[in-house]
Amino acid sequence: MLRLKAFRPTNDKIVKIQLHPTHPWLVTADASDHVSVWNWEHRQVIYELKAGGVDQRRLVGAKLEKLAEGELEHKGKPTEAMRGGSVKQVNFYDDDVRFWQLWRNRAAAAEAPTAVSNVTSGFASPPPSTKGRHFLVICCVNKAIFLDLVTMRGRDIPKQELDNKSLVCMEFLSRSAVGDVPLVAFGSSDGVIRVLSMISWKLVRRYTGGHKGSISCLMTFMASSGEALLVSGGSDGLLILWSADHGQDSRELVPKLSLKAHDGGVVAVELSRVMGGSPQLITIGADKTLAIWDTVSFKELRRIKPVPKLACHSVASWCHPRAPNLDILTCVKDSHIWAIEHPTYSALTRPLCELSSLVPPQVLAHHKKLRVYCMVAHYLQPHLVATGTNVGVIISEFDPRSLPAVAPLPTPSGSRDHSAVYIVERELKLVNFQLSSAANPSLGNNGSLSETGRLKGDLPDALQIKQIKKHISTPVPHDSYSILSVSSSGKYLAVVWPDIPYFSVYKVSDWSIVDSGSARLLAWDTCRDRFAILESALTPRLPIIPKGGSSRKAKEAAAAAAAAQAAAASAASSATVQARILLDDGTSNILMRSIGGSSEPVIGLHGGALLGVAYRTSRRISPIAATAISTIQSMPLSGFGSSGLSSFTTFDDGFSSQKSPAEAAPQNFQLYSWETFQPVGGLLPQPEWTAWDQTVEYCAFAYQHYIVISSLRPQYRYLGDVAIPYATGAVWHRRQLFVVTPTTIECVFVDAGVAAIDVETMKMKEEMKLKEAQSRAVAEHGELALIAVESSQTAAQDRIKLRPPMLQVVRLASFQHAPSVPPFLTMPKQTKVEGDDSMMPKDMEERKVNEIAVGGGGVAVAVTRFPTEQKRPIGPLVVVGVKDGVLWLIDRYMCAHALSLSHPGIRCRCLAAYGDSVSAVKWASRLGREHHDDLAQFMLGMGYATEALHLPGISKRLEFDLAMQSNDLKRALQCLTTMSNSRDIGQDHPGLDLNDILTLTTKKENIVEAVQGIVKFAKEFLDLIDAADATGQANIAREALKRLAAAGSVKGALQGHELRGLALRLANHGELTRLSGLVTNLISLGLGREAAFSAAILGDNALMEKAWQDTGMLAEAVLHAHAHGRPSLKNLVEAWNKMLQKEVDHTPTAKTDAAAAFLASLEEPKLTSLAEAGKKPPIEILPPGMPSLGSITIQKKPVPGSLNSQQQPGKPLAVEGSQQQPGKPLAIEGSQQQPSEQLAVEAPPTTTPTEESTPPPGEGSEPTSGDKAPIQSSESNSDLAASASVERAPAASITDEAASEGPSQVTDPQEKPQDPVTPETNVPEASFALV
Repeated sequence: MLRLKAFRPTNDKIVKIQLHPTHPWLVTADASDHVSVWNWEHRQVIYELKAGGVDQRRLVGAKLEKLAEGELEHKGKPTEAMRGGSVKQVNFYDDDVRFWQLWRNRAAAAEAPTAVSNVTSGFASPPPSTKGRHFLVICCVNKAIFLDLVTMRGRDIPKQELDNKSLVCMEFLSRSAVGDVPLVAFGSSDGVIRVLSMISWKLVRRYTGGHKGSISCLMTFMASSGEALLVSGGSDGLLILWSADHGQDSRELVPKLSLKAHDGGVVAVELSRVMGGSPQLITIGADKTLAIWDTVSFKELRRIKPVPKLACHSVASWCHPRAPNLDILTCVKDSHIWAIEHPTYSALTRPLCELSSLVPPQVLAHHKKLRVYCMVAHYLQPHLVATGTNVGVIISEFDPRSLPAVAPLPTPSGSRDHSAVYIVERELKLVNFQLSSAANPSLGNNGSLSETGRLKGDLPDALQIKQIKKHISTPVPHDSYSILSVSSSGKYLAVVWPDIPYFSVYKVSDWSIVDSGSARLLAWDTCRDRFAILESALTPRLPIIPKGGSSRKAKEAAAAAAAAQAAAASAASSATVQARILLDDGTSNILMRSIGGSSEPVIGLHGGALLGVAYRTSRRISPIAATAISTIQSMPLSGFGSSGLSSFTTFDDGFSSQKSPAEAAPQNFQLYSWETFQPVGGLLPQPEWTAWDQTVEYCAFAYQHYIVISSLRPQYRYLGDVAIPYATGAVWHRRQLFVVTPTTIECVFVDAGVAAIDVETMKMKEEMKLKEAQSRAVAEHGELALIAVESSQTAAQDRIKLRPPMLQVVRLASFQHAPSVPPFLTMPKQTKVEGDDSMMPKDMEERKVNEIAVGGGGVAVAVTRFPTEQKRPIGPLVVVGVKDGVLWLIDRYMCAHALSLSHPGIRCRCLAAYGDSVSAVKWASRLGREHHDDLAQFMLGMGYATEALHLPGISKRLEFDLAMQSNDLKRALQCLTTMSNSRDIGQDHPGLDLNDILTLTTKKENIVEAVQGIVKFAKEFLDLIDAADATGQANIAREALKRLAAAGSVKGALQGHELRGLALRLANHGELTRLSGLVTNLISLGLGREAAFSAAILGDNALMEKAWQDTGMLAEAVLHAHAHGRPSLKNLVEAWNKMLQKEVDHTPTAKTDAAAAFLASLEEPKLTSLAEAGKKPPIEILPPGMPSLGSITIQKKPVPGSLNSQQQPGKPLAVEGSQQQPGKPLAIEGSQQQPSEQLAVEAPPTTTPTEESTPPPGEGSEPTSGDKAPIQSSESNSDLAASASVERAPAASITDEAASEGPSQVTDPQEKPQDPVTPETNVPEASFALV
């Protein structure tokens, strides 16, 4: 609930502090005038400088800059060399600071019932004035330092340029007018306010005649009349009002109003926004008092002494839903942050937290007490409060997950008036809100062009909203923190006060109470009006700390709270989860007295389609954790509850930063069925919140750093998680999950895709329907009726394709301003007077015009993929949901906000996710065509492939994928022919037949391009043919086959596996003519293996043999002929043995050049041992069982230079001699081989087939259609060698490649040499050894 967000220890005490509104930056100044900028999120120091004295690094940098720019040394010393003196104020200034300062002032003024319409109307974002710079502004006594944190360049304004008066404080003045110059007002020691232009860096105005002493604080605000005012507080105790509307160009301005505020001087002034009233001013003074002033009458409303005996030094207006009645935070020089409850009524002061419990114990020495010297609350994230102390900077976080006490009610169909119910000060109230009809984006004008040439729907300005707050004459019993929730039907509203603990259920129609009792947690069922409560005994009330508490009293209160924790814990452990149902007559009935048999105390209830119960896990608590727990302050009426057991936070939250990852996610969350109250599934880690889709199709479980999204039908399935950290709440809208985090609003588009289980479920449902129909028919008409009941034939076209789940996150809103390009070159040195500023509006106008393009018919087309991020409303938000085409949110002040969803990039996605894909495609005409591919991918993920095909701007490649997904194969074929540029290929008219393609005579270039295109998309062609075959669209398959066959006829175009696939598909389609043509072409190209494969599919043994023979693959031909008993066997064996012999005999006759001779000399030593071999008998390799062909003598030179000049790289043919005994015959035969006596041809050990059996099929072998004998590719050559005996000792070996393919590459000298055969890959290297 309360925890340390960040801590930075320092040696000196921190006396000035300021937070940046949108970046995680913190600027501090310490007592010795050192200024540092710290990134508290990443714990890094961004910049440090010594502002009080002379910062040497800045001085050197400034001199180098001047030298680089060619400036000579100035006569006087540079401003960087001046001593700054004591630091009086530090602040950031950039477009974000300017925007939120204006927004804050305007929002506070708009709360008043008397506020003028131009204040309450939509707030236009001011044009960027700092142009991408982030200024750090340091106000010192002697000078003001403006440092750009982007370029690290600075500008010092000495007090001499400001009438030589010491500077004490500063404030930025700005209006939202176009061309507005950023101005900074300095309060001086002489009581005069001097205004400096940040463009010309000159003094432009003085506010005089107000204060007698020095000015200590300045602040701008807006009155409910819309007038911009500047308020100053001085050491003379006066509070003076000035007009900050600097439209009139007067150099001297006099005060509007002067009030005596405090004795001894005003220390600080702060603006407080009041719900439903005009803003108030809070001042603190040296007289130890805090005063509250009305900004209409400027009368004092209340004056209190928050802490007697100590003066306040810091004050902040605060608005946190967890402490609804605490409106002001203040600090004195002790270790607390103090909160003031009901400042204008009871004005009780309570210690909000004790800071010394948050810092690590080792930081505080035993004798040292923690003291706070400055404090600031984060304006946009009220749960963050930064304090500067004597030990360092502490950023505390107060329950960031608690939400405003508001619940949206369901809107009647057809109505545009929406309502939500909320609680304020013990009263139920109703807020009605709707879009004012002038700017309703769903009425059709959101695509029209405005005068400035921008899409109206794309404007960053807020939508116009009309809202009315109404009273309900029903009081509520408590005014502490409450949680509101509405039942699924919208008929009942439940309110829980977890700190009391108490709950009430109201009937929405007449606001009568239908149920109430003691409960800390409550959760609704999303399907029926039933709920579960954690029923608990009442805990003892804690003592209220009286007004004007001190540190001693605060400690007493803490002790009392700790004493009460024990009672609270025992009450919590005895609490049980009870389920109740609300019947139509408005009565409440108990369904189940105790759900779940777990003995651990319940710490969380989560409603939904299933009831989630979180249990506390017993865990050893570290001493640090124990201190953190004991210091959680107890404020039963307003503050951070009487125990840590609220529905949003657990006891351990005080030390969650110290948990180890293993401890951080214990399995302590169990889901229960609402029907049977039995557990569903196993234990899960406890989520921070859960969101269930109304149609019970999806659910989201939020954890600290991510959100887990699951599908619920047909069975629970995890879809994925999205990295959205610290999310506080979300609402489903069909397949869209709108998530709010403390700084952003995101939309997650979700689709479960199609999994195998979905297809099975669909089939089962169809089978069940069929069985039901059959049983009904039998019951009515008897057994014969079954003939008439046909099973629903699923059309061949309806192939259900699996689709992965899809999650896409789009950021809709954040606090940050749209970034503009920073000027990295120079700081502006214009000497223009501030009036002459005509260039800025012109630049803006040009930028606006460039942001859109106009499509046909004058339709404005958005050129960006997504809209620029809109501004997120301040503070914690409750998401109402999507109504009227906008996303509604309600903030802490019970104001409704609308985020536009009208940008085409978002609108198309929302429509597709909602299920209206036709409208999504229509809206896509307003989106730039370059974004259509992106949108089509999204629609494909959502399951709308067919509709996505209608998007006009999609690329052909994506169009093909979409057409395949949606089974529009005709369109897929058109895309393929266009992409591959093969429209005219493969047609059956003369002039473009296969011979023409081979000779490339006709339209040479076109055909080459087309073949290259087909080759590039060969896989897609094969997929298309398969899809067409599966759905019976033979004509499409034939068209694709024609083109693929044409490409297959070109040498080297298609790879082996593609050619084999092509042959199979040609045979499948009965294209035997094309197939035999393919074989002929493949033979002529030397692709023997593929040719034989295709011939095998044709079933033509002779053609297969021819394919092998003509391409030199004689080993395969021999094996095939032997296996099939072909008459050509003997001739083939003779030809093959001749070939092998020539391979051994072959020697190059001459060395062509020196390089070749050198390479040959390197090879010779390997082969010298052959010289020992005597006369060798001829090689004879036979298939098993074939008689010998006889001996042939070999005339052989002793040392051959190379055995195979045609050998493929990577397949060396090593011929090595070992101890061959001369005179032994060298015969190579089949299985009659004797070991170590004759040359053995040996493969790696394989199974030796019997003589009759056919060799086992290799990789590419296919049975023929005729006699089913296997066809040999070169991989099956191992069978031949395997039939030889397996040698053990110094055996000479010929592996399968050497025995068949390697030698077969040298032909008879009488024959004309053929092309070398391409050996197949992934076959072991050949080695040929003679023994």
